[in-house]
Amino acid sequence: MLSRYEIFCKVMENGSFTKTAEELGYSQSAVSQAVRTLEQETETVLIDRKKDGIGLTADGEQYLPYFQQIYQAEKNLERKEEEMKGLTNSAIRIGTFTSVSRTFLPRLMMEFKKQYPEVRFILQQGEYTSIAQWVRNGSVDFGFANAEAVPGLETSILYKDEMAAVLPKGHPLTGKQVISLKDLEQEPFILLDEGEYSVPEQAFRRAGLHPKIEYKVYDDYSILAMVRQSLGVSAMYKRVLEGFEAGLAVRPVKERMERPVALVWKDWNTMPFAARKFVSYVRLKF
Repeated sequence: MLSRYEIFCKVMENGSFTKTAEELGYSQSAVSQAVRTLEQETETVLIDRKKDGIGLTADGEQYLPYFQQIYQAEKNLERKEEEMKGLTNSAIRIGTFTSVSRTFLPRLMMEFKKQYPEVRFILQQGEYTSIAQWVRNGSVDFGFANAEAVPGLETSILYKDEMAAVLPKGHPLTGKQVISLKDLEQEPFILLDEGEYSVPEQAFRRAGLHPKIEYKVYDDYSILAMVRQSLGVSAMYKRVLEGFEAGLAVRPVKERMERPVALVWKDWNTMPFAARKFVSYVRLKF
């Protein structure tokens, strides 16, 4: 529905109520009513209605530039709303970690860009603690993290990722079909750096065990390379291991270790429109 400011400006452009009504597809009475509403609001007569046409009154001349500014602002706002709905010139900033970046996220971004080709993605790679901090300070619009490691943020759990024991080929423990945390406690351990909340460390602590952590490494695939070189054993998430088992022995762990992988954000209502759109899209896929 057109605003009364636009209708008023159109009337003055056309110099006629009748022509304006025809152009807009409105009745002449509807156009006249919009002008009368403005006159009631301003408490003055804006248009001088003469037999040979219409013109602005002195007050009308004073008000017209302001009505034109409002009309132009409304058009700009309408254009921006259309841009937002089409995600034109929108950047979606995401905090993420390796297994998410390597597995499903690229596919979802590609599918989303088919619907909204002008959207851009900016990824910041980190661990749970840094991702949570980025979300809190607004460096990213939302992130992926362990739902148990991001207190104070809103979460939507997507799936649970279980850990498996990762051993060098020929390691003595490969003779076992299932590995216990007690078995791993005795070996040089390469720990995945997950920030302040480590799933393996929590599991060892609950079991009253003290692993020999010789290395703490951020990158999952560096850990796999180190295990292949017999620098130690590790526990890795199964999604990370998919397709990278060569040269390794992978065994289930008796004491279940897993993380609930979640979307995390600070405030849904203040999250940028494009980011909310993508978050909703991701949630539909799980």
